[in-house]
Amino acid sequence: MHYIELIFQGIFGENVVLALFLGLCPFLAQSKRVDSAIGLSGAVITVMSIATPFNWLVWNFLLKPQAISPEMDLSFMRFIVFIATIAALVHILEKLIKRFSPPLYQQLGIYLPLITVNCAVLGTSLFTVEREHSFIESAIFATSSAIGWAVACIILATVRHKIRASNVPENLRGAGIAFILTGLMAMAFSAFNGLV
Repeated sequence: MHYIELIFQGIFGENVVLALFLGLCPFLAQSKRVDSAIGLSGAVITVMSIATPFNWLVWNFLLKPQAISPEMDLSFMRFIVFIATIAALVHILEKLIKRFSPPLYQQLGIYLPLITVNCAVLGTSLFTVEREHSFIESAIFATSSAIGWAVACIILATVRHKIRASNVPENLRGAGIAFILTGLMAMAFSAFNGLV
């Protein structure tokens, strides 16, 4: 039951973009088109699902106080090492997408390498360390958080696609309506808090 709560929390209750407001930049930028939102969502799910458990291993076996020896404390290097891990994974993913899906690579553009500095990916790694999750819990939380980010991004892209034909006031077109829609989605997702 605990794992189900963790999944529900990652996707809905503590949605990384709608409740914790992490990863808003690529979320808003890539939600203009449904196909690019789906592509970036797949990349975010892949990176977050691999990077967070890997960072958990690095933390618990290298950086945690007294992990290597009783006198050694490398916890101050947590941010640098986590970002380096994420950057390496994103670089590998970028090369794979460029090789096997050039159209997706062109659509994602600068936002694919920006996953490296996507604070949602780093934030999830830091949350699992702060909350002292086990390895399995960190993997479940990371994957469900990534799915939550993807669900929110794809929903916003779909709604933005539908409202293109609507009569949105000129001052609200573009980023204005995107922020309003994001706020409404955040309120809707917050209704899931405490259900499990």
